[in-house]
Amino acid sequence: MNFLAIIGGGPAGYTAAEIASKAGKDVVLFEQTALGGTCLNVGCIPTKTLLYGAKQYFNAKNAAKYGVTTSDVSFDYAKMAQRKTKVVRKLVAGIKQRLNNEHCTVVNGAAEVVSRTDEKVVIRCNEQEFEAENLLICTGSVNFVPPISGVKDNPAVWDSTAALAATALPESIVIVGGGVIGMEFATLYHELGVPVTVIEAMPAILPNLDQEVVGILREKYQKAGINILTETKVLALQGNEVQTTNGTFSAERILISVGRRANLQGLDALSDLELNRGAIVVDDFMKTNLPNVYAAGDVTGKIMLAHVASRQAEVAVGRMLKQLPLQRIAYNAIPSVVYTNPEIACVGMSEQEVSRFYQDMEGKSAEEVRDKYEVRTLPMTYSGRFVAENEGETGLCKMLIDKRQQTVLGVHMIGNPCSEFVAAASFAVRMGYTVSEFKQVVFPHPTVSEILKELL
Repeated sequence: MNFLAIIGGGPAGYTAAEIASKAGKDVVLFEQTALGGTCLNVGCIPTKTLLYGAKQYFNAKNAAKYGVTTSDVSFDYAKMAQRKTKVVRKLVAGIKQRLNNEHCTVVNGAAEVVSRTDEKVVIRCNEQEFEAENLLICTGSVNFVPPISGVKDNPAVWDSTAALAATALPESIVIVGGGVIGMEFATLYHELGVPVTVIEAMPAILPNLDQEVVGILREKYQKAGINILTETKVLALQGNEVQTTNGTFSAERILISVGRRANLQGLDALSDLELNRGAIVVDDFMKTNLPNVYAAGDVTGKIMLAHVASRQAEVAVGRMLKQLPLQRIAYNAIPSVVYTNPEIACVGMSEQEVSRFYQDMEGKSAEEVRDKYEVRTLPMTYSGRFVAENEGETGLCKMLIDKRQQTVLGVHMIGNPCSEFVAAASFAVRMGYTVSEFKQVVFPHPTVSEILKELL
């Protein structure tokens, strides 16, 4: 009985299993479908694999601006889909091998909590019962299906999982939801020549990101021919038609991408588990209100990103094993990337969030707190490497600084390949670097990352 049971083999689950096993803990990991969870199987990795293929095609078509002549450029989406599947299988096999190397027991099947006391948790899977000392819930999240008439059982409707499973492109597509998932799919289909309409209920696409940066992407995409409608609510679907407050739109496929919700499958027996808005409530060390039950990843409803799930798993295992010093997660320093073309990468507070922070702290209006922080911006063209590799692009790097303490509060960028160096900005936010301290960091030349130095 003295083992750790983990339900869910995604980034949180397999990370926790590997760490705990390395520390000498007996681990049983339950996974219903495939190791790697949503991220590896039907999320991050397959999406980025397809996006990379689309970018290769897009770049080939536009190679003339780099002095490269091409003709008869074409693509085979079925082969792109095959490659996506091959990449996923390879990475899933890698995770399986890592867990085998650490002698972690993996049980394939739907796990269900049968009972719990402060001494043990009983889990049933494949008609077999397991008694564990501790339980780590890593059940992830599922696509949210909005209560819109005509969505359910509509053969024209896709969620992100169905879209990734397709081996042929739709002739046209309407994407309901202009968040990260929606805009990445909009990029994929547009670059492969599919007419795209994006419908977003909020006043802006990517509403949680810095809107100055998002505005640059929206302007570029609209000029490129993507039809983007904001402040537009979907009223109903009728076959291939989407009826909205801003007119009716039709397409071969309708992709619903309005977010995800915590997956609580198999946890009914934990009737006294504390929830908030359908997600499991945890403390700084991923403990739930039940003494021997922990949770990590999307099921906690905090920040639904794979790298957050992995970090939460590290903290949870550290707490279980009483490893000192106990570490908290710096949620204010979590980097985020949107794999559009150009990419958006950010960390820390947006300008809107910084303004609200000082308004709440000072009890003043937005205008009255404007002198509390500084906004620095530079076009990405201040980087020689960016100019060399991004013909016709401008991009933007934006930094928010506390005027009194001179600390970096947030960094927001648009321009390729900002995803590859946003971690440097994350260090600055995480460690509370002042502008003076950040200036002492040496960036290699020529790299696009030098834009951070130029901005200082």
